[in-house]
Amino acid sequence: MRGNKNPERRAEIRRETGETSVGLILRIDGSGKTDIDSGFGMADHLLTLIAVWAGFDLDLKCRGDLYVDAHHSVEDIGLCLGRALDQALGDRKGLARSASAAVPMDEALAGVCVDLSGRPFLVCRGRELLPPVIAGQESDLWREFFNALAVGAKMNLHITFAYGDNGHHLLESAGKGLGLALKAAVTHTRTGILSTKGSLDL
Repeated sequence: MRGNKNPERRAEIRRETGETSVGLILRIDGSGKTDIDSGFGMADHLLTLIAVWAGFDLDLKCRGDLYVDAHHSVEDIGLCLGRALDQALGDRKGLARSASAAVPMDEALAGVCVDLSGRPFLVCRGRELLPPVIAGQESDLWREFFNALAVGAKMNLHITFAYGDNGHHLLESAGKGLGLALKAAVTHTRTGILSTKGSLDL
């Protein structure tokens, strides 16, 4: 097996399009230190939750076409964060790879399961519990965020909104659960790659 080509587990990503400008620095083995300015407060909040609960250091700036809505910004942030995670993990040798977590937020609960398999896929169930609008934006925005994150990170990501009455609380529960699941999944627990094939689909 080849060794991890990114022993610092750090990545820097820039993405420039006609819709957004995104720059971020991710350090997996951090302390949860964040400096986030996406232009959309709810995105800042969710990204902070994910990073803090994962123990990642995240510096992120985004300037997007918010005069349209937050869709392009949030989707591109998800894609960039996923790509940073993919790059920072290197060849993924030694990782626990898969983990799950559920963190309640008052009356709400979401469960999250991740597999850093190299195979991007999102399953998001229970979205009917979310109100149509959260923080002034359509709630489907967050499915797009999680999908872009899964694609960029080349991971399976399953989220189940189990119950809850408040959309903000449901998203907080999902963000914290995702952070905890990622924290466990990126932990080195072995010397080789956890796969009966001997490799991941990277």
